[in-house]
Amino acid sequence: MGFFGLFGGGNDAASIEEYLKDGAVVIDVRTVEEFKDGHVKGSKNMVLNAIPSKVAEIKKMNKKVIAVCRSGARSGQAASFLKQQGIDVINGGPWQNVAKFVK
Repeated sequence: MGFFGLFGGGNDAASIEEYLKDGAVVIDVRTVEEFKDGHVKGSKNMVLNAIPSKVAEIKKMNKKVIAVCRSGARSGQAASFLKQQGIDVINGGPWQNVAKFVK
C-alpha cells in the first residue's frame, strides 16, 4: 500500500489523468486562504468541514470527482466520505499532483 492508500486513495497519475479525461471536477478541500495561495485551474474550493453540507450540490454536478488538498490527508477524508455517499471520487492528494495535468 502506497502513501495515499493510508488516506483512502492509492490513486496514481494514470487514475488522475483518466478522471480528468472523463471530465472530472476537482474539489480542493483546503481553507479559502490556502486555496488563494495556489490551486488547480478550474477547481472548486469546498472546505473539508463543509463537504457534508455540499453532497447534494456535488451529486447535482453529475461528474466524477478528484479531491485535493495540501498533503493528501484532508482530501483522503473527503474522498472516503463522498464514496460513502455514492459519489465516484478519487483522492488526488496534493493539489500539485493534479495541477500538472490541467492545461
